Amino acid sequence: MSYDPQTLLLQLFERHDVALEPDEDWLLTDGDFPAVRAHWQDGSAGQPGRLDIDLVLDEERQIELSYAGNGPGQAGCRDALERFAAGDLAVLLAACWYVTDDRKLDLAQWELGLRSWDAFIGRLQVDGAEAAGLPDVRGAIVEALKRESLVPRMHWVRLFLRRAAEGTLAVETLLDNEPWPGGDRALAALPWPAGMQDYSVRSLLVLDLRDY
Repeated sequence: MSYDPQTLLLQLFERHDVALEPDEDWLLTDGDFPAVRAHWQDGSAGQPGRLDIDLVLDEERQIELSYAGNGPGQAGCRDALERFAAGDLAVLLAACWYVTDDRKLDLAQWELGLRSWDAFIGRLQVDGAEAAGLPDVRGAIVEALKRESLVPRMHWVRLFLRRAAEGTLAVETLLDNEPWPGGDRALAALPWPAGMQDYSVRSLLVLDLRDY
């Protein structure tokens, strides 16, 4: 391998004014958490490769994200890293490093259960459709979260949906890396528009207990 995904990730964070320190397989923040790493795996038989990004919040919690990349080796890794940079990176920068870009995410305060939360909401990343014609994903996720008993610490929701041209729908939502049936039901119940071609929607949001 003539390139290092960790170096590409380090350079990406540097472009957003976040200085990380290499330490074995991880990039650390001032020698501590949050810590992040990247691992690239080439695809086989012309299939896209996969970039895994792990972000460790503390000794017990780790955000796990994955992105497809087209092309072998460095080309595929850079393609996947661009997908990460176009969407989820802004959420992680704001929630974990306090670097906020209002052009790439939305900030909100939500009342869930008996607590107030700061929400860092990534814009919908849409392939094959117009985002303006999509239903209220955010509202559906908020209502689903209201039915959950969230412990007072950081949480994250990862959502992915694919609608085929013939009408079939595939939904995957993860809450703190685990399958979230309530989120699946909330997204599947929305009026997703028909299209002439397949399209997919993905997004990341992070919740943190609000300080007073």
